Amino acid sequence: MTEHVLCKRMIFLLHVVAMTLVLNFGKPVAAGGFLSVVEDLPLMDGLAEVEGSAMIFSTLQGRIVEVSATSISGNRIGRENVLGFYEHTLPQLGWAPAEALNWIRENEKLSLTVTVDVDKLIVQFSLTPN
Repeated sequence: MTEHVLCKRMIFLLHVVAMTLVLNFGKPVAAGGFLSVVEDLPLMDGLAEVEGSAMIFSTLQGRIVEVSATSISGNRIGRENVLGFYEHTLPQLGWAPAEALNWIRENEKLSLTVTVDVDKLIVQFSLTPN
């Protein structure tokens, strides 16, 4: 198997594990500020990082980081508001828009997944080598 295929499989596995943690075990920790594992990636007001959701791997190509945040007040924040916040904020931090919900900065790619599950809004942040 090629290194690219292995990397994609690892990223998929990280998504599955992170979403399982968020939906089953995770609880929000302090809201606002920045993500604990990506110190220059802000949390939108109303979001809190999910305790225990962060996973970090180092590869020869760079780091792989997965971390989740959830809305503090159910899903009232709204998916569109979250996307609008990051579309406005990330370019100010050096991230250039790529394909939908993806940004590129230097040698890293940031992907966002926003899910609304009944009364909970979940944002999954994935940082991978570009």
